Amino acid sequence: MNRRIQSATLLFLLAAVWAPAFALHSYVAPRHTHRVRRAHLRHLRWNPVFRPSRESLLLQNHEIDRMDLPRIQDDAELEQLKASEDLVPILAGPTLRFDPRLDPDRRYCRPWTREFLDDLSQAYYNEFRTSIQVNSAVRTVKVQKKLRRHNRNAAPAEGEIASSHLAGITVDIQRRGLSREQIKWVQDYMRPLKDQGLIEPEEERRQWVFHVMVSGRYTDWRESMMLAGEQPIPEASETAELPRQQ
Repeated sequence: MNRRIQSATLLFLLAAVWAPAFALHSYVAPRHTHRVRRAHLRHLRWNPVFRPSRESLLLQNHEIDRMDLPRIQDDAELEQLKASEDLVPILAGPTLRFDPRLDPDRRYCRPWTREFLDDLSQAYYNEFRTSIQVNSAVRTVKVQKKLRRHNRNAAPAEGEIASSHLAGITVDIQRRGLSREQIKWVQDYMRPLKDQGLIEPEEERRQWVFHVMVSGRYTDWRESMMLAGEQPIPEASETAELPRQQ
């Protein structure tokens, strides 16, 4: 009889010990709350100075038409423009690096776009002692159509709001991973250039890059700065934006 009482007492004690453990293991906090919180934080962080818009795409295409530049159709046309030096290589170095996924055959742009990159990357390096990263440069219509198949955020390959990458005047500069101070510095650097109609920048949300179209007027502005004995560092000035489409 005593043995039965002892066994019952032991079972009761074990049940008292195991019950909290079962209760702990039976409840799992819903994981979706963390996803919602992260999404909310991403929304708070993304507050761009240069918000993407249809108007911006129209301005970029207006500049391409003003300069009578072709939208590069395929690799054959791309190679012709390289051979004629209408497209020039973007040069990596201490102040500029590439996303390793960018095809070396597409690390090219128009001469004035490279001048802008040279000036920006040197000024950024002087400020932060590190390099900027170029994620994308010239593209062909064929490449853009392929990109559109798996990136719904990509601009069309044709039409009035087609991607300005197709003319070789645009580059994407890495924004992800920059500190708030670095992002603000880039925004402050670009704002007066935009106000003077020398660039048309956008801060893309899905790709986290600065998408920057460079006007053919950039070379004249740059040369005028150098003739005046000044470095081509933009300063706030009167607004002279690219012509808007009617």
